[in-house]
Amino acid sequence: MAAPIEFALFAPYNEGVSLIGSFSNWEDIPMEKDEQGYFRTSVELEDGIYKYKFRVQSKSWFFEPDQWVEVNDPYATDIEDPTQNCVVRIKDGKQIVDTYVWMHDDKPLPPDHELVIYEMHVGDFSGGEDDPYPRGNYQHVIEKLDYLVELGINAIELMPIKEYPGDYSWGYNPRYFFATESSYGSTDELKHLIDECHGKGIRVIMDGIYNHSESESPLTQIDHDYWYHNSPRDPDNNWGPEFNYEHYDENLETYPARKFIGDVVRFWITEYHIDGIRYDAARQMANYDFMHWIVQEAKKTAGAKPFYNIAEYIPDNPSITNVDGPMDGCWHDSFYHTVKPHICGERFELESLKDVIDCKRQGYLGTTNVVNYLTNHDHERLMVDLANQEIFDEEAFKRLKLGAVFLMTAVGIPLLWMGEEFGEYQPKSIESRKIDWQLLGNDHNRGLWDYYKGLIGLRKNNNALYTENINFFFEDADAKVLAYVRWNDEGSRVAVVANFSDNFLAGYTLSNFPENGIWHEWTGNYEVEANDNNLTIDLGGYEAKVFVWQ
Repeated sequence: MAAPIEFALFAPYNEGVSLIGSFSNWEDIPMEKDEQGYFRTSVELEDGIYKYKFRVQSKSWFFEPDQWVEVNDPYATDIEDPTQNCVVRIKDGKQIVDTYVWMHDDKPLPPDHELVIYEMHVGDFSGGEDDPYPRGNYQHVIEKLDYLVELGINAIELMPIKEYPGDYSWGYNPRYFFATESSYGSTDELKHLIDECHGKGIRVIMDGIYNHSESESPLTQIDHDYWYHNSPRDPDNNWGPEFNYEHYDENLETYPARKFIGDVVRFWITEYHIDGIRYDAARQMANYDFMHWIVQEAKKTAGAKPFYNIAEYIPDNPSITNVDGPMDGCWHDSFYHTVKPHICGERFELESLKDVIDCKRQGYLGTTNVVNYLTNHDHERLMVDLANQEIFDEEAFKRLKLGAVFLMTAVGIPLLWMGEEFGEYQPKSIESRKIDWQLLGNDHNRGLWDYYKGLIGLRKNNNALYTENINFFFEDADAKVLAYVRWNDEGSRVAVVANFSDNFLAGYTLSNFPENGIWHEWTGNYEVEANDNNLTIDLGGYEAKVFVWQ
């Protein structure tokens, strides 16, 4: 039975809009504009799948005045890739995205302060196995969830999954904001992935691009300067038309760009049940007012469940997360830029190391305000940096372990970039570059994986590492040794001692040790005793010891 299905397009200052589609033999169906600036029409449609587009008299300055152009629906939830037509599904007389039924919405999910985040690109996370099968879809991520659970991961951060042009991209060129990337699978399959994550206690954080869109995104074609800045404000950091969050339409009493992105964020939380957003290029958005509002909208929509809002704000700055700052946390890029050269042996500066291990020294308030990483999709993996310093093999793995200790014991939320946990060595590339899973068959790589698994377990099971508490109790600039202790009020303590030199320090005495008595050395699995607040140990070159109070 056919039912009236409404099609609408918000284009308040455009002269004319018509609807075309498979249901009209691609002939124009005129649309009428209402007082709110929407063009509307209804079409009688049976249940089924249809293709459609709009024809619009454009207000964009790069067309002839009022030129008719074909545009896709900015709110389309599915785009057919080769034809670039919008897809609409009708079931029981209503528009639907799909018929997925959620199974694990009742499962408890970890709070923000307990997160260990794993950043992945869906297309490259799977498919580097030694077999002939092509992989790189949502369903192949599901097949590896048990691997992530065993490692101890309880949050994944998906690089952008909104529909972009072509079949391979990092996704930072979103053309459609409501449609999912078709080369990764269907909307059902994405929901199944998120649902399976929730079933295993894993939160799903989405990388959201709200600074800009791809140049042929529908809103750019309808009325460019209504939603976007006319030209780039910072030409050196420009990735496409930039949303104008300052522009206020007095006639309709609305901020057009804010209205659109607010609709986007609410849709993804409601339709896809996501548990957090990473806001790409937040510094370039340069509008705390908008960011405050969008974060509140996100939390309001998420309701009772935890929702983590993370800014990519580079160079990082505490103002983005603090009392009057809009975000819950931010990517701690100074952590990466400080720890990396210390692991590579390029410099040794005690004060800058202490600043990033204890982000409060930089003005951050606490543990969920920074997301620490040794690498991410924007940086080379540490293995590449070490190779550039001609540090290879056993020596390289030793230094990766040193980095892992800081990542898991510094104040803040740790983030891993896919493959880092077993020493993936391929340089970053905007071409497809699959993770080399066969590396796990090598002793050194498997050893690093076991080390990460153990440290993640320590982090999740020792509440001292969830607090803001940290004290640098020992430093020796000449020997390049730094030591700190993390603790909580219930008596848990974790002490870390690190050597940033090549020298083996035999019988090395640490003074001011936090507590006398028996400590368990975690990396080597043995007990030591501190007396008179001194502890004497052997400390290898570029090695960290982790002491857990018994």
